Amino acid sequence: MAPRLRRPAMRVRFRPRQGWRNRVLRLPPPLTLLVLYAALVALGAVLLKLPFALEDPVAHPVGWGDAVFMSASAVTVTGLVVVDPASAFTFFGEAVIAALIQLGGLGLMAFAVLILTALGMPVGLPRSITLREDLGQTSLRDLGRLVKLIAIVVVSFEVVGALALCFVFVPDLGLWPGIWHAVFFSISAFNNAGFALFADSLTGYALDPFVNVTVPVLFIVGGLGFAVIADLHRHGYRFAPLNLHSKLMLVGTACLIVWAVATFAVLEWNNPRTLGLFDDPVHKLTVAWFQGVTPRTAGFNTADFAAVHDSTAFMTITLMLVGGGPTSTAGGIKVTTFICLILATLAFFRRSTELNAFGRSIPLEDVLRVTALVAVAMLFVAVATFLVLLSHDGDFLDLLFEVASAFGTVGLSRGATGELDGLGRTVIIALMFAGRVGPLTLGFFLATRVRPRVRYPRGQVFLG
Repeated sequence: MAPRLRRPAMRVRFRPRQGWRNRVLRLPPPLTLLVLYAALVALGAVLLKLPFALEDPVAHPVGWGDAVFMSASAVTVTGLVVVDPASAFTFFGEAVIAALIQLGGLGLMAFAVLILTALGMPVGLPRSITLREDLGQTSLRDLGRLVKLIAIVVVSFEVVGALALCFVFVPDLGLWPGIWHAVFFSISAFNNAGFALFADSLTGYALDPFVNVTVPVLFIVGGLGFAVIADLHRHGYRFAPLNLHSKLMLVGTACLIVWAVATFAVLEWNNPRTLGLFDDPVHKLTVAWFQGVTPRTAGFNTADFAAVHDSTAFMTITLMLVGGGPTSTAGGIKVTTFICLILATLAFFRRSTELNAFGRSIPLEDVLRVTALVAVAMLFVAVATFLVLLSHDGDFLDLLFEVASAFGTVGLSRGATGELDGLGRTVIIALMFAGRVGPLTLGFFLATRVRPRVRYPRGQVFLG
């Protein structure tokens, strides 16, 4: 009789349950960032609704919609407000807003990597990939070094800026209130947030030399981008050995500043509600200087933008849409995108097949990415403007101004944001997220190459 064969025992494998942290980190990096920023907005709204965060709930009520809007504006470093932060919130509430601005400007993943590094914990590949998307980098190389440099730059500039602004606010407001105002404005300025603790922003300090130097320096440096700062530091702050991106950012930023300041001065020189308030040409140029540099996502103002001419308002809209630099605290389509678009246009008219700048060529893939970014940005702005016009029957230019300010994460306003209903505010919040996170998401999908399996014969399309 043949021996019985024993069937092998069935092995049952138990897959360990994945925690919520692992599930979040398994998401595509841009979606992970979106989830993290949304969670931070929700946390900030809850903190801003705490009883000890509100100054006077009866005189200055703050509803849940107001709290969510303020939190989203702070996290996306925009600066648009529906309530006055100084009168609506206590010191705790203002500190929450400052913390949200700092986290949103520095970047959640950059902050997380700093904490993990300080605790001696490994960062891991998923977090590194998400950090790469958050910082707008194309490589994982030297991310840790870049994050450390970012922390040093942020702390150094914000501390120096706060010390300089103490000379302004301490004599006017007293010791502790003056110090807090200096710290808050320094954080808000470097992160290009535009949040102010005065109802009229910095209009009361339109001619103050400390304000007109310190605040613009903070938000211009913050808007250049950490990649440019790292490149400058690596090459001893010399222009010649810088990479192409840094050269385009520095030259483009300088040209935009000169053009914006000169245009604002010419358009508003005799406006009795803006520069016409001042008789001294030096004072007029001082105010024009601040208004010329602030639209590219800074959000502060020393003149009333609701009183400027329509031509000036439209010029400001174009600047807000351009924004600052990649890997920076600024928003918009970015200066390098704008420059590449101009170079591509010039190359087309010159019948050139290559884009060149500073002895370097720009790949066709980057030109296609620029075209896509600009097209998506214009589509966002057009659709959002249409939806806001549906929800609020106001002045078209004012509403377009608010939409551009939200998408560019600027924070400048002509007074229409506070008048919007629920749909209008929701659109503005979505735009602020799109301005802060949207380009990252688009970059992720553009970076995914799809090789065509079938090639079709060429066809002719008549353009222009």
